[in-house]
Amino acid sequence: MSDAASPQPLGRLARPRLYEQLVEQLLGYIESAKLQPGDLLPAERDLAERLGVSRATLAQALVALEVLGVIDVQHGTGAVLRHRASVASVIKGLREHRSRLPDIVEARSTLEVRLAALAAERRTDEDLAAIDAALTAMQAEIDDGDRGAHGDELFHQAVTAAAHSPVMAQLMAFIGEMVLETRLESLAQPGRPEQSLASHRGIADAIRSQDAAAAGDAMQQHIELVSDVALLK
Repeated sequence: MSDAASPQPLGRLARPRLYEQLVEQLLGYIESAKLQPGDLLPAERDLAERLGVSRATLAQALVALEVLGVIDVQHGTGAVLRHRASVASVIKGLREHRSRLPDIVEARSTLEVRLAALAAERRTDEDLAAIDAALTAMQAEIDDGDRGAHGDELFHQAVTAAAHSPVMAQLMAFIGEMVLETRLESLAQPGRPEQSLASHRGIADAIRSQDAAAAGDAMQQHIELVSDVALLK
């Protein structure tokens, strides 16, 4: 009998995520339609019908492109092309983003939980006014049908400022772009803007009450909430 070695078992091929396939198709459309930066993509409803997917699934692909800076999704206008990118570079960027998400969450938990506690101990009346203004701004954006991303950013900036810790503020600025990526993804989840705003209010109440432990706990719960992103599952 032959002593030939047994063939190596075949492994199951990795199946591309559906939103990655949609991203490829969307980039193909941008190329074939010769869209240029500043041009609008078709409306979500139209794109979803053409691709034969739900609007929720399409929204994941659009958020993926927004995170990487390929498009800018503007409330009342739609998806605007920011720059043309190759399929390979976009898919590579998405996978790198997914792989670093746990590190972003870890950094936020380390920094922002402590910042919230410090803010409760050190906040001034002016700090509370800035926090309240951010909450009002986010509520107004949500009421207008937007995701509240700007108000969300203002809130976290106001909490950081209220901690009066220049070095920690510099560290937050250093990870700011990575936090922005997760903010866009999180606020694109159904119902998330309202949930995030309610979470912000809980943090603000603890800071107002000067309860450092409660403020830190509320911030930790908030980070856990906003880190639950369907795109990355």
